Amino acid sequence: MNSSDPVDPLLALLQLSSPSLPVGAFSYSQGLESAVEGGLVSDASSAQRWIGECLELVVGRYEAPLWLRLNAALSSRNWPLAQRWNQDYFATRESAELLAEARQMGYSAARWLDSLDQPLPPGFDPPSFVAAHAWACVCWDIQAAAGLRAYLFAWAENQMMAALKLVPLGQAAGQRLLQNLRARIAAVADQAADLEDADLSTQAPGFALASCHHEIQYSRLFRS
Repeated sequence: MNSSDPVDPLLALLQLSSPSLPVGAFSYSQGLESAVEGGLVSDASSAQRWIGECLELVVGRYEAPLWLRLNAALSSRNWPLAQRWNQDYFATRESAELLAEARQMGYSAARWLDSLDQPLPPGFDPPSFVAAHAWACVCWDIQAAAGLRAYLFAWAENQMMAALKLVPLGQAAGQRLLQNLRARIAAVADQAADLEDADLSTQAPGFALASCHHEIQYSRLFRS
C-alpha cells in the first residue's frame, strides 16, 4: 500500500470509476452494437434488460469474482497467483474483438499506473484492466467491496453511454437506466464474494455470438 499518498480513499474511488479514466473504455460496446443491429435492443427497456443480464451473467459470474481474487492475491503480494488469474482472464475472451479490447485496456491502464508511480508488479505480460484496477485499489487503500462496486459501476456506465449513441437514448433515459441498475450492481458484488473457484463461469452464448457478429458488422461506431 502507498502510505505516502494522502488522498482520501473515497476520492481515489471516484477517480477509478470516472469515465475520463484514460483506458479507452468509451470506444467499446462489448456486443451491444451488434445487439442493436440485430433488433435485440431497440429502446430503453430492452437496453436495460440486455445490460442488466450481461452484468449478472457475464461480468458477475466471472469478472467480478476474478477481480476479488486478483485484489486478494495482490494485497498479500502473492504475485504468481495474481499472474495466474490475470492469464485466466485473457483465456476466457470469446472473440478476437474481446481479446483485443482486454489487451488494449490493460496496456493503457498499466501505462496510466506507471505515470502515477504505481506500476503493476512484474510478470503481468500482458496486463489486464481488471488486474490493474484491483492493483490500484490495493495501492490506494480502497476496500475490496467498494473497489469492486466501482469496477462494476464503471462497466455499467460505459454500457449506458454506448446505448445513448446506439439505440439511441436521451440523457434522462440513460440516467434512469443507470439508476435502475444500482441495486443489481450491489447484488452482483455481494454474490461474487460468495462464489467458489468452481462456480466461475463465462457461459453466455448470446453475448459471445453478439461479439462475434460485430467483427463482421458492416457499419460500426465501436470497436467491440
